[in-house]
Amino acid sequence: MQEECAEETAKKQFYTLEGEVVLENGQRLPGVTVAYETWGTLNADKSNAILICHALTGDSHAVGGNGTPGWWDTMVGPGRGIDTDRYFVICSNILGGCMGTTGPASINPVTGKPYGTDFPVVTIHDMVQVQAALVDSLGIDRLHAVIGGSVGGMQVLSWCKNYPERVGSAVALATTMRHSALSIAFNEVARQSIISDPNWNEGHYYGGAKPSMGLSVARMVGHITYLSDEAMRQKFGRRLQHRDEFAFDFDAEFQVESYLHYQGAKFVDRFDANSLLYITKAADYFDIEPGFQESGALERMAELRHPFLVVSFTSDWLYPTYQNREIVSLFKRHGVDVSFCEIEASCGHDAFLLPSDRLTTILTGFLGKGTHA
Repeated sequence: MQEECAEETAKKQFYTLEGEVVLENGQRLPGVTVAYETWGTLNADKSNAILICHALTGDSHAVGGNGTPGWWDTMVGPGRGIDTDRYFVICSNILGGCMGTTGPASINPVTGKPYGTDFPVVTIHDMVQVQAALVDSLGIDRLHAVIGGSVGGMQVLSWCKNYPERVGSAVALATTMRHSALSIAFNEVARQSIISDPNWNEGHYYGGAKPSMGLSVARMVGHITYLSDEAMRQKFGRRLQHRDEFAFDFDAEFQVESYLHYQGAKFVDRFDANSLLYITKAADYFDIEPGFQESGALERMAELRHPFLVVSFTSDWLYPTYQNREIVSLFKRHGVDVSFCEIEASCGHDAFLLPSDRLTTILTGFLGKGTHA
């Protein structure tokens, strides 16, 4: 491992776990490889490491470099909310993903062909187990903080349940303890759009035509949930695209239609349809409250006095503020040092990914509460 990783030269690295990963469903997965990137410098006693957990369709590339922007450039970097001049920041692609970490597009060592839907169904717990193994490989016993939004926030909660001693502090943004029926419904529509594509071939489409239309529609559905009514009104309204009058046909006429088609087509070029099936299913299965109650992790967090921060956004209707407050209430009942902030934002669920002076200030102050060399 290289303890120094210059900001401008950070690149994707790979770590292969030894032995097999025993999954939550009891199945065993051999030869798991995890793709990750790091920024900043790990200090002498390895106490300044921060793990960032990405959302549903994210990857390890949180910070731009090598000619490509990062998905959280607004928050991570020198002098930013997550300051890489102070912290050693790690971000890995989740298990089941398609950006370098083992997933359904990976080669099954038994058959020599891509897993497809022979890949076992994984959970948020399984993803975090792989992240913990990666952190072990870097020689880090305890993280200064674990931070994530949306599905990344679920991973943060799972870290606190499974490894409370290893989490110095934690930040969950725009997330939930469990999916509502509404969230599960949207995910099922997305999955069915993929499964119904004639090219899906029961998930064994590798080497042939991909279920591009189904994946594109799935992305359109998802993208609607990431925005808000106000954001869509301001951005598109009822404006037409490239015309002044209705054409009275079924082409995409409204700007919002054109935008969704664009987002769907762009997504097909970078994401694997099977991975979307697996990750959405993992999010639907997630329910952290029973696990917290059974494990005693909250009591351990209270004993260790590790601070926890929950942040919601006013216009987020995918994981609305009341769901974030449920996390806070659970933690408070068990004596955990938990703080909460609701940020005014009109842009919907995606607000945690967009520039926000308020969020930057909050994160800077919260991370500074901890101790590191």
